[in-house]
Amino acid sequence: MKERNQIEAHLHPSHFHVFHKLPPGDSPYVRAKHVQLVDKDPEGAIVLFWKAINAGDRVDSALKDMAVVMKQQDRAEEAIEAIKSFRDRCSKQAQESLDNVLIDLYKKCGRIEEQIQLLKQKLRMIYQGEAFNGKPTKTARSHGKKFQVTVKQETSRILGNLGWAYMQQENYLAAEVVYRKAQIIDPDANKACNLCQCLIKQARYIEAQSVLKEVIHGKLPGSGDPKSRNRVKELLQELESEQLISIASTAIGLNSEDTFLAEGIDQLMSQWTSYRSRRLPIFEEISSFRDQLAC
Repeated sequence: MKERNQIEAHLHPSHFHVFHKLPPGDSPYVRAKHVQLVDKDPEGAIVLFWKAINAGDRVDSALKDMAVVMKQQDRAEEAIEAIKSFRDRCSKQAQESLDNVLIDLYKKCGRIEEQIQLLKQKLRMIYQGEAFNGKPTKTARSHGKKFQVTVKQETSRILGNLGWAYMQQENYLAAEVVYRKAQIIDPDANKACNLCQCLIKQARYIEAQSVLKEVIHGKLPGSGDPKSRNRVKELLQELESEQLISIASTAIGLNSEDTFLAEGIDQLMSQWTSYRSRRLPIFEEISSFRDQLAC
């Protein structure tokens, strides 16, 4: 921290914004970012973000940034209401990122059903070619670094989140279906562990062991991460414990809307090899999927 302060002291004024990753100029939004990033005063930043929104200054960024800071301050419910009340002032391009923030806020507040509905809405946008403004990739940012995200990766991410939400509702069959789809699209160790958990909850221990072996043998991305290794140990212990007890299988099924989404995923996957049209033909009947679930 002392070294950072020494660097700041010798900065030329024109380099100050670059060093702190602040937008240029002097406006309500810029002042809010200064208070957030330089002064480290989140509550003060929230006040200034409100002023920026009311002044119409970079409303897209101000609303999203304010909601993120509110979440960090355990004011997630307020953040949800702020986005719902003011998102109509934001551009069409900002709506997708606002939805992502809302999903995180719903998760933090335990508003699982609302989280599920929004995740389904995002999946429909992908099926209909409306995600990423109709483009196959988008630029995302994490920890200050930019990177490209494909439609496949985004679909897998959303399915993973949807699977987690179903797990919270103890709807393990629905969670299993979406986790399996996510693994086909963009497999990794974390989703494999979650799928294993779904199968354990349904007392399908042999299948759970088979899924877990892929992580143990390092066949999936992220298998060697410390977090994944710890999760594997926990799941192996749970498997050993549960197999000593006779548990009735969970009899929770998919509703018609979930079946529609699963069918849409199948159709979408078949289209990725030849992505031509903006609207994907997902509304064709796929009767075989219902037969698959019945097995």
